[in-house]
Amino acid sequence: MTSRRHLLLAAALSLCASAPAIAQDFPSKPVTLYTAFAPGSGPDAVLRLVAEKLGKAWKQRVLVENRPGGGGFIAMEAARRAAPDGHTLLQLDSEHLAAVPHLYKARHFDTLKVFDPVATLFRTNFFIAVPADSKWKTVADLVAASKAAPGRLTYGSWGVGSPGHLGGERLELLTSIDMQHVPFREVSQLFTSVAAGEPAWSFATLPSSQGPYKAGRIRYLAVAAPKRQPQMPDVPTVAEAGGPKDLEVNSFVVLVSPKGLSPAVRDRINADVAAALAEPDIKARFETFAFESPGWSPAEIEKQAAIKSKVYGELIARKNISLE
Repeated sequence: MTSRRHLLLAAALSLCASAPAIAQDFPSKPVTLYTAFAPGSGPDAVLRLVAEKLGKAWKQRVLVENRPGGGGFIAMEAARRAAPDGHTLLQLDSEHLAAVPHLYKARHFDTLKVFDPVATLFRTNFFIAVPADSKWKTVADLVAASKAAPGRLTYGSWGVGSPGHLGGERLELLTSIDMQHVPFREVSQLFTSVAAGEPAWSFATLPSSQGPYKAGRIRYLAVAAPKRQPQMPDVPTVAEAGGPKDLEVNSFVVLVSPKGLSPAVRDRINADVAAALAEPDIKARFETFAFESPGWSPAEIEKQAAIKSKVYGELIARKNISLE
């Protein structure tokens, strides 16, 4: 028995000693970054900036492979079968982590039981956008209009289960109103339609809606965050605009790995991504986009995903929303 304990102890010590060496040897070949987002999207633009930085730091090619569509499953299926050695990573957002398991219950798919969180890329808050000529001046006006015509007021989003959709569901719940959700296939089409007044409003990030905003075709009633955005200091928070103080609508984007990545490699990638995001050119781009880099650890990513999962699960169950 004593001999067996000595062998187990020796094996454990050997594994601990080899961990730094594994991290130092990474990467030993080109790295592929799959993404569930389309070319030219905000997450894609950030990923390509980071990939360039990582390629220089790692002295290896870092390739970005776009696999949009299918609720994220196309990208997830492309990445999940790879070896969990850090050479294949996947870019997902908080809705892939926290909403997908509730939207596709029949699949019995839990994203964070298939993938390990590795690093956070960015987090963004959402604004409430209305046509430039809308008679609404505050969120209180929007809520009052919905109460006056239950089920008739429309809001748009870039898809069922998106933060724009679930943010609208959250606003309904907090204010006891009933609205009609209108999903769009293309973000650009959504804001062109909002500018024309159909749908009546939508949630929006700055980069996705700045075109029509700068053209004077849409306005922002509020930002669904605890404080105002430095990039838009004149736009009030939802609470300041007469809306529910608990309404926060945001999304975060992360890198994950097929389940089983060694902690040493995970921590190496996390640190290298953080270093890339701290580069002046990326910080400047984030400032323009109103993106923030929270620098979460893998454990914090899981914690934040769990918080969103609780909220999303309640909203999805409330309306029996499904994408099966």
